[in-house]
Amino acid sequence: MTSGVAAPAYAGIPVTHRNVSTSVAFVTGHEDPTKGSTDVDWSKLANGADTLVLYMGIGRIGEISAGLIAAGKSPDTPVACVRWGTVAEQRTVTGKLDDIAERVSDAGLKPPAIVVVGEVVALREAGLDWYERRPLFGCRVVVTRARAQAGELSAELENLGAEVHEFPTIEIRPPEDFRPLDAAIRDLDSFGLIVFTSVNGVDAFLTRLRHHGLDLRSVPRAARLAAIGPATAERLEEAGLRVDVVPNEFRAEALVGVLDTGRLAGERVLIPRARVAREILPEKLREAGAEVVVPPAYESVPSSEGKEELSLRLHSGEVDCVTFTASSTVENFVGAFGAGEAVRLLAGTMVACIGPITADTARKHGLRVDAQADEYTIPGLVGVVVDLLAADPVKRSD
Repeated sequence: MTSGVAAPAYAGIPVTHRNVSTSVAFVTGHEDPTKGSTDVDWSKLANGADTLVLYMGIGRIGEISAGLIAAGKSPDTPVACVRWGTVAEQRTVTGKLDDIAERVSDAGLKPPAIVVVGEVVALREAGLDWYERRPLFGCRVVVTRARAQAGELSAELENLGAEVHEFPTIEIRPPEDFRPLDAAIRDLDSFGLIVFTSVNGVDAFLTRLRHHGLDLRSVPRAARLAAIGPATAERLEEAGLRVDVVPNEFRAEALVGVLDTGRLAGERVLIPRARVAREILPEKLREAGAEVVVPPAYESVPSSEGKEELSLRLHSGEVDCVTFTASSTVENFVGAFGAGEAVRLLAGTMVACIGPITADTARKHGLRVDAQADEYTIPGLVGVVVDLLAADPVKRSD
């Protein structure tokens, strides 16, 4: 699609409209300066098509405007200049033929830009400029989740207008040794409680069941299922499993608090999770008298894919916010760059964490934390990013 249609559309300007404009002309605004004369007949254009779309005309906007007015076009004709249409840098300056050159100069608008002349420009104010009105329009946000899990967070941020740069600090892999998990699966009927601490744990557990030719019928009907948060619970329910326990505060300590610890004495508890994780949950369950089995279902290994590119973006100030969704994402970010360099890289950008444990890990490494979600979920994290970065209307249009 030509930029002469796409850029105005993303600025809320249709080049034609049944009630306003039935014709459009696409014109170059920057002819070869060595020709010595112009091939554009501005007098015909001024009284011809209802809408004019000018390519590469921003540098001659004053001359073009004067030519159209001299040819009979009303000085009050609406004009819009759209720079870098359809991307995060998009910026729109509007005015009229008799003042657009001054507005462009005051705004410091530079090429490349598309210029639209005609009454269709006014439709932008009728609510068609949805693209620029999204709360995170023009903001660049880094997502540090594992690539396989980044989709939900990235999609929510992009739907709100952000340009997302994924820097997966974690790679999810199968465990080096499946024997502990396989042993637990063979003895699945012996567990009275199965606890899932992440979506990754759910996926890895179900994948291993299928590896053995088993399905959900292998999960004991009498066993209770607990999930550390709503996303984990949702994944279990999508698989057809009923979740019995989900804490209101989505962390291990809260999960222990909502479990009936009086029933745990002598009960076998299965926690299929990452090979390396916080020990608070199994420790508390053991204190309550449970026999806790914690087989590695997957491994979270550090990743630094895209490190050089992100470093350049952070150094140049192109990033508005870096998000951390777990302590491991913080640890691996710091590990990728080194503690001192990580602090320097993030000095000029906002940092948002999914909850207090992740935030405490960031502060432990000397990172400034600008916001942490009250609800320790992806929607909660998105909410605090919006609060931090909600786009300034002045940035969207002039």
